[in-house]
Amino acid sequence: MGATATTAPSAASPLLTERELSKLHWRCRRGLLENDLFIEQFFTRFEPELNQRHAQGLAALMDLADNDLLDLLLCRKEPSETLDAPEVHEVLGMLRESGGTPVLGT
Repeated sequence: MGATATTAPSAASPLLTERELSKLHWRCRRGLLENDLFIEQFFTRFEPELNQRHAQGLAALMDLADNDLLDLLLCRKEPSETLDAPEVHEVLGMLRESGGTPVLGT
């Protein structure tokens, strides 16, 4: 299990500064407890290695309504249209992995 979701494509992206991480934490506050649990575990597990690419993917996911985000986290749906980007898929995989949801098809 480990950090296989964070290796190759994101290796060239610079790590986030402490200030950027703080802003990202604030941006990720949600109104639905289930989403907060996934996000809390995500930061606990991956915070030291988060980079600009991860921040972009996470920001795109945070633009979703709470129920739409939860559908993605629980594998009820997959990203489509504007969310169908490599950084979104990478972060979604990390969120699912940290929240205990099996990652399908990757």
